[in-house]
Amino acid sequence: MGKLIEKVIGERLQFNTAANDFIHPSQLGGLKFKLTIDAGVTLTHIIQTGWVKNLSTSTLAFDIAQFFPSLNHWLLSLIMKKAGFNNCIGLFFANYLVDRKTNYLWNNFLSPTFNVNVGVGQGSALSPILSALYLLPFIYILENHLKNLKIPISFISFVNNGLFICQSNSLDISNSHLFL
Repeated sequence: MGKLIEKVIGERLQFNTAANDFIHPSQLGGLKFKLTIDAGVTLTHIIQTGWVKNLSTSTLAFDIAQFFPSLNHWLLSLIMKKAGFNNCIGLFFANYLVDRKTNYLWNNFLSPTFNVNVGVGQGSALSPILSALYLLPFIYILENHLKNLKIPISFISFVNNGLFICQSNSLDISNSHLFL
């Protein structure tokens, strides 16, 4: 029953954020109408467009290890408030994600109860939308920073992975922009 409720809440959060155009266009994967395959299509398009313009393309991929377990619950509730959600929704998630306990049942053995304050579980129906909301401020800050520095780098995010893309007349220049 809990997984079903998580799925319903996740669907509703995605609907509201999409309706308010709150998700950054570069965030793909795990979200409604923004599949992980879209990241591949986008990357292919960028590379082929660069070929037409005789540009070299460099990429830098990364994976945020232990992303879901390490979400800061209070920051997430502040982001949800900024996204236009009612305060009670942000408070729900702040309370939902902290002071959790669990135990295991194996045949007739029931383990003692222990704390599991580890954020959103990997594979949870809430993981894609909550991670997209959580990464949103970082993406906008990074985008503005790169624009101010006049560094031509694009960014694609898919769930807890990301890809920096740079195109230039020279492979050396493209690579140097990625490693600033």
